[in-house]
Amino acid sequence: MKLDRVQITQFRNLSSVNFSPSPLLTIIKGANGSGKSSLIEALYYLGFGRSFRTNKHGSVIQNDKDSFSVFASCKTEETKSLKLGIKRGRTESFICSINGAHSNKLSDLVSLVPLQLFTPQSTDLIIGSPSERRRFLDWGLFHVEHEFQLLANQYSKFLKHRNALLKQMANLDAAENQYWESQFVQLGEALTDKRRQYVDRLTPIFKEYAREFLPNFDVELSYYRGWEKDVCLSESLVKKREYDGKIGHTSSGPHKADLRLKVNGVNAQELLSRGQLRMAVAALQMSQTKLFNSATNRKSIFLLDDVGAELDADKREQFIDGLLEMDTQVFVTAIESSQLAFIQKYNEKKMFHVEHGSVKEE
Repeated sequence: MKLDRVQITQFRNLSSVNFSPSPLLTIIKGANGSGKSSLIEALYYLGFGRSFRTNKHGSVIQNDKDSFSVFASCKTEETKSLKLGIKRGRTESFICSINGAHSNKLSDLVSLVPLQLFTPQSTDLIIGSPSERRRFLDWGLFHVEHEFQLLANQYSKFLKHRNALLKQMANLDAAENQYWESQFVQLGEALTDKRRQYVDRLTPIFKEYAREFLPNFDVELSYYRGWEKDVCLSESLVKKREYDGKIGHTSSGPHKADLRLKVNGVNAQELLSRGQLRMAVAALQMSQTKLFNSATNRKSIFLLDDVGAELDADKREQFIDGLLEMDTQVFVTAIESSQLAFIQKYNEKKMFHVEHGSVKEE
């Protein structure tokens, strides 16, 4: 997937932007507050249907407007042309457009746009909550295995129902409980198997990148499934049924899973500096990109916002080199050209300057 034309309207300070990015490397420069990150944020909507900076869609819409839109024409690996877009208003309503056909299912759009993001806040993948790492795993599975989203949605539905039943345990019918529990276990174990298999495929690729980005450390990746090692999920649910009834929700299952990263035998966040944590995240994201490429024969899009923050020049170059070697379409924002002096070696690149919400090619 390559974006070859992008149109953004009424998005933050970008009133009307129309530009043609490079199929490989697009550099977006400008002062703080010029709209660089807003441009990246708008592209992010194509791959996720939401912002990475706010949970409120209305806050990205220009003050005197009712909606924003992001549209793109694309080329697929089969050289097919696609026209994609999303329009959101101040309510939760939205419209996705795929070759002129409208859809109210975000998954229809985002499944076509395998997009990843690296920002100064990307260290949350390691130091943040387990939900960050579950999202990382599920992004990979969503774009590699088409049936995964249905499985995840079904598990979420049964989890909500089980939690509702726990809150009324005194009035619970035994047969009904047995049915819902058996379905919950079946879905939970299937979801766990998918994630474990994915981590098993990801780990050797990640170790290669970890040796490159963190050569002075012994890095280990492991998957915690969300319940005790020595029992199956159904046994864990039985053991914790009384406790779960007291707290009113399910404490065992893949919704409690985690991807754990250890460096020299200890948790990564306890040993690595901020810069080293970022390189660990880069290694994780690049390994996911490589696995996606090999599993689907497709290419992804990568957004790097404020790449100069806490990454030295050698690491910036190493990161971008690795992505471009995989034929990834890369968008990079920077304040100064000096942050990206090494880009002169790339032939197929485009440079854009953002000022007061206007985007011009250099």
